[in-house]
Amino acid sequence: MRLTTIGTGTAAPSATRVQAGHLVEVAGVRLLLDCGSGVVHRMAGLGLAWQTLTHVAITHFHADHVSDLATLIVAWRYGQLAPRTEPITLVGPPGLRDLLTRHAAALWPSLLAPGFPVEVVELTPATPVALAEGVTLASHPVPHTPESVAYSVEHGGRRLVYTGDTAPDRALGDWAAGCDVLLAECSLPADMAVPTHLTPEQVGELAAAARPGLLALTHFYPPVEHVDVAAIVAARWTGPTVLAHDGWSVDVAALPRGATRTP
Repeated sequence: MRLTTIGTGTAAPSATRVQAGHLVEVAGVRLLLDCGSGVVHRMAGLGLAWQTLTHVAITHFHADHVSDLATLIVAWRYGQLAPRTEPITLVGPPGLRDLLTRHAAALWPSLLAPGFPVEVVELTPATPVALAEGVTLASHPVPHTPESVAYSVEHGGRRLVYTGDTAPDRALGDWAAGCDVLLAECSLPADMAVPTHLTPEQVGELAAAARPGLLALTHFYPPVEHVDVAAIVAARWTGPTVLAHDGWSVDVAALPRGATRTP
């Protein structure tokens, strides 16, 4: 299992970080987690094959997590020769199909019938889905928007958890406990804290609850980059931590395993 952080930014335009998007490659699955503005072009710039994605999973419906999804579908049809023929599976919380229908009405009528099969899966926490033999995608509700979820990708005894956007949530720490990689948002410094995102202090507390093999931070608004994020997190979580950038990558199988939390 390999994770590549394609877009580590937010709604704030940045010269170095495009909006949310992360690639997980495992056992023939090429899964894009979120697809915010700039992600498709960043994949091209990083030499990542946007043409051969097999799945896209959306955590919630804010623009900085979905605004490049139509761009990606149109690119599969018109941005390459020959056009895509392979099926694509689009996964998200309930409401995804309605979102895509409204995007089709506004942007391109053929968005859900672009000349290749498009499967839309509205995933609930009670119904994990098999992406391929031995590869499972599960979701967990998080406090951000009504539909917001975190995702877990599992294969061969390894587990990656992506928080999406979230407020502090003890239940999320419990759900992520013992994962090999916790890819967590780290939006704002404490003096700019809002009730729907995490500060470095809160990320450290989340990691201390989940005890992952590796904590990887993403979703940085510019002000948080003016504080010592690593030191603030380390005061609460002493395990391995990476401040990801666009294009950072890690082989999950090569990491130490997370430590399942004991009571």
